[in-house]
Formats: sequence, structure tokens, C-alpha cells
Amino acid sequence: MMSGGEKLLKEVQIGSVRVETPVALGPMAGVTDLPFRLLCKEQGAGLLYTEMVSAKAILYHNRNTEALMTVDDREHPIALQLFGSEPDIVAEAAVQIEEKNFDIYDFNMGCPVPKVVNNGEGSALMRDPKRAAKIISAIVRRVHKPVTVKIRRGFNEEEVNAVEVAKILEDAGAAAIAVHGRTREQYYTGKADREIIRQVKNAVSIPVFGNGDIDSPESAVSMIRDTGVDGIMAARFARGNPWLFASIRAAINGEEMPAPPTGEDVYRMICRHAEMLVKYKGPYTGVREMRKHIAWYTAGFPHSAALRRRTNEIEDLEGLKQVVYEALCDPFGKNF
Repeated sequence: MMSGGEKLLKEVQIGSVRVETPVALGPMAGVTDLPFRLLCKEQGAGLLYTEMVSAKAILYHNRNTEALMTVDDREHPIALQLFGSEPDIVAEAAVQIEEKNFDIYDFNMGCPVPKVVNNGEGSALMRDPKRAAKIISAIVRRVHKPVTVKIRRGFNEEEVNAVEVAKILEDAGAAAIAVHGRTREQYYTGKADREIIRQVKNAVSIPVFGNGDIDSPESAVSMIRDTGVDGIMAARFARGNPWLFASIRAAINGEEMPAPPTGEDVYRMICRHAEMLVKYKGPYTGVREMRKHIAWYTAGFPHSAALRRRTNEIEDLEGLKQVVYEALCDPFGKNF
């Protein structure tokens, strides 16, 4: 376990927005909703991102989009992530939502899923830097909040162009860039390439956040030392582990490491998370969405497979809490 030492990251200025602790919770569809963001904020995440929101859905007033853009006053600073492929549409959507309670626009050029890529959106734009620049320029011209971009290493091994893309986006007006050190074709396999992140950091003058394989305070510290980035972005490894931000924050501030969560700590966090989901999404949706989170929270615990099976059958909040208590806190595990 790491102990106290030097302070590794300074506060970051993204346009008009000050990020005191540049440790970000990266955007994840179906994960980084308001309840989960608040839990990560409490644990030390210094910058939050919403789930990605379709620019077209905003323009067409899709009924599910409003919930994705709901922000609590406790979340600042927070970026709202947009995706799209048509400059005029993305910019118009940005204008329509500027008065909402967020601080930064983030534009998605990293999503690898086929239904997004096949529409020329997400990481498909790594293949079309000129179009991406037009999108960023169009947003920047029409809004007052800063605009950032999340990119990948490239589209595939033959098209590793993150450095070129980052320069183009900076020239188009981007206020910061987050780099995932994998190509689109890699999805989340293999190791994230820190060398490309280092090259991007050296190529631009705006803040750069390093993303990929941030699963511990040690990995965050080594990312900073290997690449010189201005900030860290953790995503997949924060699922079921909001405590990750507490340990990363301590590590980069040169503070003593917090103790790892106990089974009772995990139980209490699950209860809070479930209560918040039910509050914001209602009992039917909240309980069902909590099932995947419980699987992440309890991975590696005794009885975790049996717990997943049990929770998939439970439809009410109190029943969910009881089953999790029996699995994590009952020393005899009498029901598992």
C-alpha cells in the first residue's frame, strides 16, 4: 500500500472552469447516471461526466434524454457529453441546452460500439479529423461554456493518429482533451498505450487527461509519471468501486492511503446506491438497474455468484438490502 509523498497534480483550468483535483470519472453509458456520479464525487472525483447524449435526441426532444442531462448542484464541476456527426446539428443541440446545470461540453470521439460508429459518430470520427474539427468549431462559436473532447489512440493499428487529431481539435477551439490509449478496434482489450498519451500531452498546450487501465492509485501515479498528463480519468474500474477515487486522490496529493472497504462498507454503499436509484428512477427501474451494480460491487467476494442469482429474482428495495446483508455481513452466511 502506498504512503504519503509528493503532490503529483495541480489544479487544472478548462476554459473558465477550475478543476481543483483533476481526477475524473469518465463517461459510461448505463453507468454514470446521477446517483453513481454523486457517490464518486463524495469519494473524491474532482470532475464528473454524464452519460453520452445524442445531439439529434436533444433536437427531437426525445423523452429519455432529459433524465440523462439532469445534474445535481453537488456535482460541479461536471461535463455533459454530446455525440453526433453533423456540425450544425451538434452545435444547435449545444445551444438548446446551454442554460442547463452543467459546466463543460464534452464531445465524444471515443465510443467504439457499432451502432454509434456505423452512424459516423463516436470513434468513427477519428477517421475524419476535418469533420471533427468542424463540429468543435461550430460548438465553440455558438456557446459560452468550454468545449472538451474525448478521443482514442486511433481507429485501428494502421490509423494511430491521436497526436494529429489532438492538434486539430486544439486549433478548432477545444479547451482540453482526454485520451484513451486504445484504438477503436481494441475496444477495451490489451493494454492502454501510454506512449501515445505522452505524445499528445507534448503536442498540445491545453490540458490532457490520461485514460485507460486506471484501476488503482498505483496505476494513476504511474500514468502521471509516464506521460506528464494534467489529469487522470478512471472509468471501467470505478464500477462497483467509487472508493477508487479516494485512493487516487490521496496518492496524487501525497496523503496517506485510506483503508480498503470492508464487507460492511460495501453493504452500506450498495444500500445508499440502491436508495438513490429508487429515488431518481422509481422502484421498478431502480431495483433492476441496481442488479448490475451489485455484481460489480461484490465481484471477488464469497457467495458473489449466488448473490447475483438471488438479486436477479428480487423486485423490491428492502428485499435487495436483506439479501446483500446476508451475503456480505452475516458471518455465518446461513442463506448462501
